[in-house]
Amino acid sequence: MPKLFIAVILAFLILLSSLFAWHQNQKYLQAQQPMPLIEFSLPDLAGTIQPISSWRGKILVINFWATWCPPCLKEIPLFMELQAEYAQQNVQFIGIAIDDPLLVEDYLSFMDINYPILIAETEGGKLSKKLGNMVNAVPFTVIVNQQNHIVLRHPGELSKQKLRELIAPLLTPQVINNPRIIVPVQKTSLKLKKDALISRTVAKKHISGQHPAN
Repeated sequence: MPKLFIAVILAFLILLSSLFAWHQNQKYLQAQQPMPLIEFSLPDLAGTIQPISSWRGKILVINFWATWCPPCLKEIPLFMELQAEYAQQNVQFIGIAIDDPLLVEDYLSFMDINYPILIAETEGGKLSKKLGNMVNAVPFTVIVNQQNHIVLRHPGELSKQKLRELIAPLLTPQVINNPRIIVPVQKTSLKLKKDALISRTVAKKHISGQHPAN
């Protein structure tokens, strides 16, 4: 009897564990479904309110960070490199600091970040949760497509290579126009065109009564 009881308990625990794992997976899949980016506004360091809609129509990489977060500070130089790399391809990085404005200002005094930094202070955690940060992670990054839909939510650090892989499918294909590319023309085609032109000229002269001089 005790063995049967233990077996039933173990089976119940395994079933419970499986259901929990399934539930967590469903939550993750639901969190990754595209959803419209909510409208919000935050001040920059100068105190100017910046609505997120100012960048609508661009591919947005919105990163929640803090000066006390080592992985965040590790990501920032990579974001700066990618911002410069994708500057002409409608990609805009935006940093949202969940931090004290004075600490952010001090950090920016020696780190010349080439993309906008907005200040959310302690309210940034609530905002990141609205954007899909279910585990309250820092750093937390969302990617928004040109149709203003969040297509990726990522808690934790991102590598440059991973970001490239995520951004690439969202880019508008560029038409390549290189005047230095010359398509070679086959000599046979030129000869045929030349022969056809001579034949038409001779025919016209024959019809008009003109004959070529002997």
